[in-house]
Amino acid sequence: MNIQKYMAFVKVVELGSFTKAAQSLDYTQSGISRMINDLETEWGVSLFERGRAGISLTSDGLKLLPQLKRICNEHEILMTYIEDLHDMQSGMIRIGTFSSVATHWLPNIIRIFKKDYPKIDFELLLGDYTEIESWISNGRVDFGFVRLPSKAEFETIFMEQDRLLVVIPQNHPLANCEKFPINDLLNSPFMLLEKGAKAEVSEIFEMHHISPQVHFTTWDDYAIMSMVENGLGISILPELILQRIPHKIIAKELEVPAFRNIGIATREQKSLPLASKRFLEYLSYRNRE
Repeated sequence: MNIQKYMAFVKVVELGSFTKAAQSLDYTQSGISRMINDLETEWGVSLFERGRAGISLTSDGLKLLPQLKRICNEHEILMTYIEDLHDMQSGMIRIGTFSSVATHWLPNIIRIFKKDYPKIDFELLLGDYTEIESWISNGRVDFGFVRLPSKAEFETIFMEQDRLLVVIPQNHPLANCEKFPINDLLNSPFMLLEKGAKAEVSEIFEMHHISPQVHFTTWDDYAIMSMVENGLGISILPELILQRIPHKIIAKELEVPAFRNIGIATREQKSLPLASKRFLEYLSYRNRE
């Protein structure tokens, strides 16, 4: 309520009248008088001298006027910013993501979102699942694309089940097989898509009690594809990253199909910035029409 009293004080000074200030601010004259009296009582000073000729500022009121004007101006600027946020006239959306989503989903979502909200900017942080979860926890990003299930503390939205496929060079002996046998993962050097915490590929090994010859480990899908193309080994990659690739490799489904569940994770959806909440409504545009 104090800001209303400050505005009443400034308006009385500008118009030189309690009555005119009341009309301008849509208050009664008694309401304006009461607010000025409240300030005088709270601060223990007299702000106006009242006489037959009207009102004038006291020396104390004159001294306080510049600061109160500044506060009212800053409040007006703040309200403008808030209105802009609600109208989506400004804002920044910070997203944690991994490369396959950044490459094949986000461009189309952002393209369509920007048609409706051209003044919203984006910051994309690329990492592995563990890094993305950390960024969500410490507030570095508004939300992140993760593998589900994620941390229990997060609120999550399931998006898609993504197949995990064996990638092999074109001259591989099993290039023409219908489905890739699990045990044949042991017969070639293996390129492991993993960094830090254990990911889905290691879980496949554990589930089938096998230990392939891991010759190379990275979180760069494209580095793995290039190495497979050059005959340095085989790997297992998500189907999402294998769309529209330039590498001469072959992708095969495992004889026991494997998947990863992709979703969105946030600390609390209701506390997301307005722009980020709106962006989540555009997730259905992830696949090109």
